[in-house]
Amino acid sequence: MSLLQFRWLTLPLALFGALAISSRPQAHSVTFNSAHFLIDSKPLQIISGEMHYSRIPREYWRDRMKKARAMGLNAITTYVFWNLHEPQQGVYDFSGQNDVVEYIRTAQQEGLYVILRPGPYVCSEWDLGGLPAWLLADPTITLRSADPKFLSAADRYMQRLGRELAPLQYTRGGPIIAVQVENEYGSFDRDHAYMSAIRDSIRRAGLGEVLLYTADGPSQLPDGTLPD
Repeated sequence: MSLLQFRWLTLPLALFGALAISSRPQAHSVTFNSAHFLIDSKPLQIISGEMHYSRIPREYWRDRMKKARAMGLNAITTYVFWNLHEPQQGVYDFSGQNDVVEYIRTAQQEGLYVILRPGPYVCSEWDLGGLPAWLLADPTITLRSADPKFLSAADRYMQRLGRELAPLQYTRGGPIIAVQVENEYGSFDRDHAYMSAIRDSIRRAGLGEVLLYTADGPSQLPDGTLPD
């Protein structure tokens, strides 16, 4: 699946497409051409707002999504925070406030597509950009790099995340239409080997059936994206 190149906060305009997400057992696709995003071959204009499950009490998730729809949004975007879901190495938590699966299912019930931003680094003004603190127990590790120690830990997490979220892609009847690779990496470095490794990890996790994309400012775009 192609890796799109986005400028920060800029999405190509397209004709308004169908908002309802069908639950019928049929083949679904998310693609694009030179002018449009395409949902099941029909043009879609994505009108999305950022909404993070970890920053909204669970009992208000549905209420906030209803308000997003009332504002005219047809999609929400959420980061996935590694340090919430793997607070200790090898110990995972997807329950309660961390139940990102239920959050995404609720979005689908409210007629919203979901754009997923799983990192592994997410920034988001979040402690260590969402990277778990236990990584720092090894003083030789280089974060956000092709260091095998970092990539190995990030890949184990991504594969575990894929078990939770891959079934929720639009291609499988869910609401996830796009997945971001890393986060504004061009503002940090220009290691394309690292970005390739993260892209490949996302695909191995089963999250590459929808659109993959990167996000960077105009001047940082060449450093933070990949040819595909």
